[in-house]
Amino acid sequence: MTSTITDANVVSARRVSVGRVSVGRVYRFELVKLVSQARIRLLVLACWVAPGLFVAAVSRQSTLPSDTLFGRWMLATGWAGPLVVLGFAGTWALPLLISVVAGDVFASEDRLGTWRHLLVAVRSPRRIFAAKALASLTVIGLLVAGLACSSTVGGVVAVGNQPLVGLDGHLLMPSDAAVKVLLAWVCVLGPTLALAAIGLLGSIALGRSPMGLLLPALVALAMQLAQMLPLPVAVRLALPGYAFIAWNGLFTSPAQLGPLLIGIVVSLVWAVVATALAYLLFLRRDFTNLTYDGSGRRAITTGLLPLAGLTALTVGGVAVATPSTGSGIEQDKVQQSVATAFAHLYRMQTKQLNRPDVTEAQLKVTAECNKGGGKVAAQGPGNDWRCVVTWHLPGVETTGTAIYQLDVTADGRFVADGDGPKEVNGYFLVRTPNGDAPNPLWQFDGNVELLHTTPKG
Repeated sequence: MTSTITDANVVSARRVSVGRVSVGRVYRFELVKLVSQARIRLLVLACWVAPGLFVAAVSRQSTLPSDTLFGRWMLATGWAGPLVVLGFAGTWALPLLISVVAGDVFASEDRLGTWRHLLVAVRSPRRIFAAKALASLTVIGLLVAGLACSSTVGGVVAVGNQPLVGLDGHLLMPSDAAVKVLLAWVCVLGPTLALAAIGLLGSIALGRSPMGLLLPALVALAMQLAQMLPLPVAVRLALPGYAFIAWNGLFTSPAQLGPLLIGIVVSLVWAVVATALAYLLFLRRDFTNLTYDGSGRRAITTGLLPLAGLTALTVGGVAVATPSTGSGIEQDKVQQSVATAFAHLYRMQTKQLNRPDVTEAQLKVTAECNKGGGKVAAQGPGNDWRCVVTWHLPGVETTGTAIYQLDVTADGRFVADGDGPKEVNGYFLVRTPNGDAPNPLWQFDGNVELLHTTPKG
């Protein structure tokens, strides 16, 4: 009798020990499963090697990607390279990488038909969800770190630890540039988490369907298309991918932090809500059906509709919290941005041409801008902006004048193209510490703050 009781206790203890598999143990198992895939190992290797090689190769070319933010400065400083890669990563690379990792982490079990084996081993859908989510986030974090580190090392080694020209023309010393570049990469973790959560949701809701794998990339593409439209500021900032471009505000003085902080908060809210929805769907799914391929009705009611409601709430919240209306691109903002950038870059040109130094206060730079030749309202994006910049040199009675044609995009970024006089903003080479380079006043990038939150300095 005693022997029977003892045997029963041993069996019961074994059952308890088998049933209580810790999250850490399942997490290590899921992480090994991910890393063991050849495509994941290839992606990790590519992210840690390819950006550095790309930046080093482009930085040694005579033709630069000047249509890309900070691309025109890749010959002047190694800190421009990681920002060029960051712009490309936020637009294309990260959504695709997230799709491959988070968009497939649950769907792979459906394709292989291994759910019942995993449930028998772990005996807790909650721990399985936590382990898979953490494992996918770990791999995504490794990919993001690789992109940032590789591009930074490639740029600094190929070009050097030189100052970086900000988006308002002011010069960032190497230490400041390094901090700003690091912060820019940290800021994109918010929208990265949001897309990863959407990937988890799609992987669970759509099962073996290829749409689950493509969902993060499709959502990112939709947000990119939306950012190209002349949307109201509140709608633009309420999209979870806005922080992919809002890091631009770190490179002005003072920094344009309002849109960036709003974009990060919105991204994190999306990440939390989408993860919670994925968790609820996962707990309610049918693990006994080997042919289960997602529930269309449940995907709509528990996935799509709540996210649509979240979009409406965030748009309303941002509209109430911010004073800006319309596109946020207004005549006085454009004039202020152009004048500030011109003043900083004029001083840079003065130093490169070995002329007497002047300060921004002495120059008293102003800009008069119109749109469409003055025939339309001077507001909103467009490539028909025209600015006349004026300044004064100490001891010179004549007022200096320069003309620029502006292409202002819907997110506030603009490219100013010099239109005379050629002695000021024409194309000619100037001497720099890294050799001859185009006149800094010929073409330059700038950024118009969409919100009225940063005090003017």
